[in-house]
Amino acid sequence: MTNKPERVVLIGVAGDSGCGKSTFLRRLIDLFGEELMTVICLDDYHCLDRKQRKETGITALDPRANNFDLMYEQIKALKEGKSIDKPIYNHETGLLDPPERIEPNHILVIEGLHPLYDERVRSLIDFSVYFDISDEVKIAWKIQRDMAERGHRYEDVLAQINSRKPDFEKFIEPQREFADIVLQVLPTNLIKEDKERKVLRVRMLQREDKQGFEPSYLFDEGSSIQWTPCGRKLTCSYPGMQLYYGSDVYYGRYVSVLEVDGQFDNLEEVIYIETHLSKTSTKYEGEMTHLLLQHREYPGSNNGTGLFQVLTGLKMRAAYEQLTAKEAKLAAVQV
Repeated sequence: MTNKPERVVLIGVAGDSGCGKSTFLRRLIDLFGEELMTVICLDDYHCLDRKQRKETGITALDPRANNFDLMYEQIKALKEGKSIDKPIYNHETGLLDPPERIEPNHILVIEGLHPLYDERVRSLIDFSVYFDISDEVKIAWKIQRDMAERGHRYEDVLAQINSRKPDFEKFIEPQREFADIVLQVLPTNLIKEDKERKVLRVRMLQREDKQGFEPSYLFDEGSSIQWTPCGRKLTCSYPGMQLYYGSDVYYGRYVSVLEVDGQFDNLEEVIYIETHLSKTSTKYEGEMTHLLLQHREYPGSNNGTGLFQVLTGLKMRAAYEQLTAKEAKLAAVQV
């Protein structure tokens, strides 16, 4: 463990299972390093084990299956620089294992289904992202994964998705309202009646009213821009690529929207897109492209998913640096 942090910065990563949270966390480790960052999976706060959930018919998405009081107490303690004994939910057995000791760290990430659900927990979070995958894409992804890797039948996969839907819409989806950044993954507009879902349209919704957070923009801040960058500087095979930037209202708040529809044929060329984006919070020209190239194998690297995950990570790094600098200033004044 590194030296005790002056200020614990709390990051919330929300969304359904199988929507890209794990890939995003690996990207965050690239930015912060494993030493500085502790990740807590909120499944550890299940108060009903798998058997109890089956008996009661209460799903893991239902708040009743989770201990929010303990979650709040322990995350608050960590944020105050105190150690905790965190429960462990064992995904293999579906049971709760003996707790583990967690020490406070510079960056604490809470990820799972409910990081933004409880108002008390939400008030502790410094920066948050919600992964919003449209039904069409979610079904395509899950079918690919569960049928190919786990040998499930198409009907069963669909039935499982539909059985989760009411609870998902009731308890998980509404958390989008509270996220600083929402990453939406949608079917492409470039192919009519596309069923494969290989080409995606990805949108990054950035809150405009968050103190200290400067949304990224394309070309000209505050304008509405539609840009087709394909040609000499960007190799685009069918169906091409389109970028969009503009302002929108989301849950009654203004958001800056960046959108990439289509995919990159050559990741090195992302630098061309990067040079047209402003307020990316990079430390040197080409850092976004460099971070993408570091892990070409990550899912979504060749479309807007990877690009916007990296950009979100850079924004989180900027927030961390801002908050810890403020803390250091305060400490200096007190001395």
